[in-house]
Amino acid sequence: MSEKFILGHAQIDRLNLKEALDALVREARQARCSYVVTPNSDHLVMLESDSKFREVYQSAAITLADGMPVVWASRLLGKPLEERVTGAELLPELSKRAAEEGLKIFLLGAGPGVALEASNRLKMQFPKLDVAGVYSPPMGFEKDSAENLKIINMIKASGADIIFVGLGAPKQELWIFNNQKSFAKGLFLGVGAAIDFTANRIQRAPLWMQKSGTEWIFRLVQEPGRLAKRYAKDTYVLWIILRQLFRNKSPRN
Repeated sequence: MSEKFILGHAQIDRLNLKEALDALVREARQARCSYVVTPNSDHLVMLESDSKFREVYQSAAITLADGMPVVWASRLLGKPLEERVTGAELLPELSKRAAEEGLKIFLLGAGPGVALEASNRLKMQFPKLDVAGVYSPPMGFEKDSAENLKIINMIKASGADIIFVGLGAPKQELWIFNNQKSFAKGLFLGVGAAIDFTANRIQRAPLWMQKSGTEWIFRLVQEPGRLAKRYAKDTYVLWIILRQLFRNKSPRN
């Protein structure tokens, strides 16, 4: 892969969507367990104070820029990323590639019945897609050893090559990191609300808002109670970008 773009505590692979899909398919074919992280403003802010989350990031096989502020920062810092690669795009696009390549997928996350609905919609789009399993876990499952073991065994028995985990950050990344040693194979991706988007339970912003970096406004209108506090906290990303700019301009020893 090309030289990484460093922003705060994230080292981001400089890949567009097509390059990312090629890299993900190659990784999914490996006889090992690995995972992908997708930094946005929220992730960058969490990485500042959460040492466990930094550990998760350091062990990721591939790091893809999810948020538009990350792309804008890359341009400001002189290492421009061509585009962002979101979980919402990766789920359908990588499922399409999985259907073409004969790879199995598993959907873990979202509310009751949502993963199944997402699976049905994906199979309608891509008839050759092998959805090896779906499961919408109960709240607090990660603290229930029996339920956690049930999920691990379910994924292992499915033989899935690609596992989409939609539990929200940082829960999904921490769950993948904490349980990766239980799996001999499989590429895990934390995809946030992508399962809900695919099941058409949450509407995505119009394309022009996605491209212009204003998708957050659309999401805020949809879920003000959950997202207002998070977005206010994420303004700290401006300091992270400025700090990186100063670091890059300072003379090297």
